Amino acid sequence: MDALIKSIRPNKPTDKPAEPRQGELDPAEFMAAAVRADQPRPSRAEAEAAVKTLLSYIGENTHREGLLDTPRRVVEAYDELYQGYHQCPAEVLNRTFGETAGYDDFVLIRDIEFTSQCEHHMMPFYGKAHIAYTPVERVVGLSKLARLTDIFARRLQTQEHLTAQIAAAIDEVLKPRGVAVLIEAEHTCMSVRGVAKHGASTFTSRYTGMFRDNPAEQARFLSMVRGPNR
Repeated sequence: MDALIKSIRPNKPTDKPAEPRQGELDPAEFMAAAVRADQPRPSRAEAEAAVKTLLSYIGENTHREGLLDTPRRVVEAYDELYQGYHQCPAEVLNRTFGETAGYDDFVLIRDIEFTSQCEHHMMPFYGKAHIAYTPVERVVGLSKLARLTDIFARRLQTQEHLTAQIAAAIDEVLKPRGVAVLIEAEHTCMSVRGVAKHGASTFTSRYTGMFRDNPAEQARFLSMVRGPNR
């Protein structure tokens, strides 16, 4: 994962009044943990029984030695793979820093590796996220953007929704002049089943503010993502 911070541009232009943000996602959808404390959920024993049922469905003997502990292991793996349901994106971004020395350009973190699960087949998709934002006076710790990516990735997802959620959360909490998110990923629901096209990559992007309104800033973002050492 590379963190790149562009140098301050000389002759800073006069800031124009900010345009109203276009809320494309309801903040209630993504700003809090997805699982509420009072939300009814099956017990662990019920979850393990469901795994046992699926093993029987595919024709396995659930009483053979190699599968005796499989239901427990699968539920434990689910607790890890889907921990994003219990984490709050807003809390990750809440702590910011004001010592920016007048920094007025965008901050880019590229090559944030992630693994998520497709909500259509519950199969993994994995790849890299590239995130940029142009701060207004305050910046967020670089690791927080990677943590934010993991929170949303550790839920059942589509790549399109994952891209939109990351951009919307940064825009909602940090209120920067603009956000750019580019995600490239390989989907195992396409590479190991169905058409079985291994190596095919899917790209999705979302731009807000100055990145949405200024094609030159989009081009500069993409140039830096595809820049040196690529």
